Amino acid sequence: MSESCNHGVSMNQLCVSKVPFFNHLAMDEMLKITEMSRHVNFKKGETIFREGDPLEYLYIVHQGRVKIYQLFESGKEQLLRILDPGEFMGELALFTEKTLDSYAEAMEKTQICAIHRDDMQQLMQKHPTIAVKILEQFSNRLDETEKLVGNLSSKDVETRTASYLLELVKVTESLEIVLPMSKKDLASYLGTTSETISRRLSSFQTNGWIEQNGQRNIRILDKSALEEVATGM
Repeated sequence: MSESCNHGVSMNQLCVSKVPFFNHLAMDEMLKITEMSRHVNFKKGETIFREGDPLEYLYIVHQGRVKIYQLFESGKEQLLRILDPGEFMGELALFTEKTLDSYAEAMEKTQICAIHRDDMQQLMQKHPTIAVKILEQFSNRLDETEKLVGNLSSKDVETRTASYLLELVKVTESLEIVLPMSKKDLASYLGTTSETISRRLSSFQTNGWIEQNGQRNIRILDKSALEEVATGM
């Protein structure tokens, strides 16, 4: 891991401006945030933070991708979410002094902007809208986590897989979808194994519901059939 505190303004400015709760600020405010942020580079597979680390920073993904996951005593990994440029993590540091309860890992070469909790709290006092927007995003993530837990506990793998594909269709507004993660990570997210995911997708294809092109490209051929599976009909 390498880091630099005196990086160019343009790089940090771009990082800050990608984040929804910052992009409404005036240029001078952007520059102030630039001055208080720290730029950190991570290699693919490198840990950004781990469970038990102190909550001290708000981390903003500038470039690359990051996966957030929990690791159980059994060694099983449960993927919680994947973050793209402009998204953030560690937001609980702004409201509590507890330790982190998950891991963050760079999925590829990744650049992070880190802003210390004390600096962020001063910003929120001056710009309450920032706090409101962060809480809105936190609420959305809580809803997503509760939905994930509910799916893992009440649905079988076939149902979870169909539901996930339909969610991608909804988000992209297209029947031509691209899995945003490897099948290994998708298996972790859906609480199963990569072999099981491959079998389920192959089964969907055999049934004429989807068409797979390569490792991640999927064309939905029979959305209604997937909806029946997803709803348990």
